[in-house]
Amino acid sequence: MAKKSTAQPEDITETLEPMEARLAKELPRGTGWQFEPKWDGFRCLAFRWPMGAAGSGERIELRAKSGKSLSRFFPEVLQRLQAVPHDRFVLDGELVIPVGPALSFDALQMRLHPAQSRIQRLARETPATLIAFDCLLGIDGTNLLNEPLSVRRNALEQLFGADGDPIAPGLLLSPYTRKHAEAQKWLDRAQGALDGVVAKRIDAPYLPGERAMIKVKPLRTADVVVGGFRYGVNSDEVGSLLLGLYNDAGQLDHVGFTSSIPRTERAALTRKLEALRGPPGFSGKAPGGPSRWSTERSGEWEPVKPRLVAEVCYDHVTGDRFRHGTRLLRWRPDKAPRQCTFDQLRAEARPAKLVRQVLRPTTQQQVLHEP
Repeated sequence: MAKKSTAQPEDITETLEPMEARLAKELPRGTGWQFEPKWDGFRCLAFRWPMGAAGSGERIELRAKSGKSLSRFFPEVLQRLQAVPHDRFVLDGELVIPVGPALSFDALQMRLHPAQSRIQRLARETPATLIAFDCLLGIDGTNLLNEPLSVRRNALEQLFGADGDPIAPGLLLSPYTRKHAEAQKWLDRAQGALDGVVAKRIDAPYLPGERAMIKVKPLRTADVVVGGFRYGVNSDEVGSLLLGLYNDAGQLDHVGFTSSIPRTERAALTRKLEALRGPPGFSGKAPGGPSRWSTERSGEWEPVKPRLVAEVCYDHVTGDRFRHGTRLLRWRPDKAPRQCTFDQLRAEARPAKLVRQVLRPTTQQQVLHEP
């Protein structure tokens, strides 16, 4: 049974927290579920309010999941929301930037820049798209937080129109399916183009800030070389391994880390790493160089000779790096370090068919309604 919402009409403000999802290993089965793509972008709420006497003005705002405003970073999206032929709505969606037939998370991150001139230039060169998947305030001013997803989806489609065409350039309606098999196909064929699939109860209200949805991410594996390590905080044992892959020039580039080392294995692994300690470590891109991933501890690492190969599990690759920490699966003494190349990641960097369909308005309606 769906959880009851305690939201009140006045609860729709710009401080509203988006409904969250809890991670699961597989998509739920049974009836009553709606499945949607989990787009690889910035989650946000889009507000448009009439303001002033007799609606003489209006306010349009984009809010990140963190509660911070994204409006100044995406001026082109504000313009598109202003072009919508309705002066009142609140949408839940994902900001994405299409580059070719795929989505670029790097391009999104480049927008978070203090220089307004750079933001304006990027807005022209790589305009963002808002893909909407929920409606919290209807075009008639109705608070929809307490309404089931089926009603909120109808309100969303009312905003976009029956055919699901873009209501303004760069504003798209996210597809959905209520067939488990179809959602599983999306997940199986994501190939790095989607961030996964989200499952929502059709009869459930919108629960701000609560993990009331289920998300499943496609996980992949790669064989990587240990090029260095960091000691744990206030510890003389290894805390994380720094991972690398060989580039086309034969250099070992730093691509990420793993800290999922079993505690019972850390002492022995530390002795093995210390015996290998020394150059060259990473002969290509190394930790501690200037990048958006740098932290205060980026320079505090120990190089090791590239002898150890491990298989790790990862979710996303951004800019030839694992976007998040990886999970150590096993050691691969049977594999030569030089066999660990970027080809493993590039083979999975193809855009999913679903992404291409949604980014092409002429074919979008093919996947919009799958009961």
